[in-house]
Order: sequence, then structure tokens, then C-alpha cells
Amino acid sequence: MTMLRIAFLQIAPTGSLDGNLEKGIMMCRRARELSVDIALFPEMWSNGYDIYSRPVDEWKKDAISSDSSFIQTFRNLSAELGMAIAITYLERGNDNPRNSMILFDRYGDERLHYTKVHTCDFGEERNLEPGDAFHVADLDTAAGNVKIGAMICYDREFPESARILMLKGAEVILVPNACPMEINRLSQLRGRAYENMVAIATCNYPENAPDCNGRSSLFDGVAYLPDSPDSRDMCILEADGKEGIYVADIDIDMLRDYRHREVHGNAYRHPAKYGLITETAISEPFIRNDYRE
Repeated sequence: MTMLRIAFLQIAPTGSLDGNLEKGIMMCRRARELSVDIALFPEMWSNGYDIYSRPVDEWKKDAISSDSSFIQTFRNLSAELGMAIAITYLERGNDNPRNSMILFDRYGDERLHYTKVHTCDFGEERNLEPGDAFHVADLDTAAGNVKIGAMICYDREFPESARILMLKGAEVILVPNACPMEINRLSQLRGRAYENMVAIATCNYPENAPDCNGRSSLFDGVAYLPDSPDSRDMCILEADGKEGIYVADIDIDMLRDYRHREVHGNAYRHPAKYGLITETAISEPFIRNDYRE
């Protein structure tokens, strides 16, 4: 049995970059004491996703580069602890900042650098520079090599995000988050895991952070077992709202066996019939109604 252990750092920000750095270091050290393979932060940890309470020109100044001391500290820490760290931050972009995550492996090497594709352009995130692709990386862990992808918060609202990660081979999708995780959003995550046969690990801010409520979660993507006539609950973890470190394990061997024998994911797709999905986005929101059979 090959188990991948993830620590969900469901923690509240401190109000400053230095404070978040110190608290992040402390929480990673505590996570390592729990023998985890990956420590996952909530969305935009460097400034605590503090982009709604201040003028845009003010919070844009929070942006830092990938070679900043903040990010490099977590690179060095991952090597020191022998633990992968998925650190999130407001990244300095070309014209505007980016909402990004870097995954360092247990040797301190950068394995994945992802920028949120689906920025919330109906709100303050319209001032962010969106990413242009979804990426999957090989992560060497004590459990062996695992293929890791990432989505950030609003990305999960689009089934295409998880679908393309699955098509690129992702076994586990990391989802930093910063919003209330209620029944419908949790159902989205469950659906993405079910339809793609992929594990989805989401880390949210706790209930003492603005507009958040904890409930970090892990859906392991395995809905059926060969020796059981009924489906199983894929939810391995649903945290409460309190601040803390929550730990959950993914049985990678079970997931891989399931992906080889079940009918979801890429088994019976008809991509030639999905042309409308890949058309350029329309300017009018909501429902396009000029298509009829």
C-alpha cells in the first residue's frame, strides 16, 4: 500500500508578509512532525488574500517575485525538512500581479509553478494577470513518484480545469482556496474527483479569516471498490472551520488500480463532438442560446 500524506495548513494570515513567513515556517515544521509528504497552503498566503479591503494600487504593492526571500525560504525549508511544500503568493507579473503557487519537492527543487487561469474578473481579481495553461509535474515522494497538478479556487468552477489536468496525467490535484466552502462548492470538488478519477486536495482559510469558513477537504477519486456492490464515499477529509493543520492520506495504489479498471476519466470520451467547448469565449455572460439541434 502506497500512501501519500497531505497536510492542509488551514491557517489565518497575520496581516504582514514577514508575519506570514514566520507563521508559515512554523506550520510547515509542525506538519513535518506529522510525517506528511506535502504541506499545502491556502490561496495567496503571502498577503493572506487581502485584496478586497484595500485600494487596488495598495495591494498590488504586495506582489513579490519567485526569487524573493519569502519564496526562497520555503524552497530551503522543503529541503531541510525533506517535505514538499506548495506555497502560494501574489506574484509580480508583467503589467499586473499574478495569483500563483509553487510546489517545491523534498529536495528543494521547483516541480510546479502554476498561475490561476480563471481569475475572478467580476471582482478585484480583474486586476490580476491570469495564467495561460494547466501543468502537471512528477513529484518524488517517500511514496514514490506521483503526478501532481494544481487549480486555484475559482478554477474548480470550470470542469475543463480538472479535465485537462487528468488528460495530462494528474493523479492528485492541489487546490489552494479562499472563499466559503459550502455544499455546492464541495459538491463541485466531489464531482471533479468522480468524473476524472483523480484525488482533489483543497486547502481553505479558517473561519476567523474574512469571507472563509475552513472545511478544507480531500476527495480521493475512488468511487467503487471491486469487492463491494455499492459506491463508497470519496471524502477522506472535510475539516471543520477552526484554524489548524489537518492531515489526510491518499492510497495511491488503490487510485491507480481504480483508474485502470473503471469507466470514467478518459475511457469513453468523444472529443471530436465537443467543438463548441473550445470556441473563443463570448462577450455576453451566462447562457448562449443561438445553438439549436
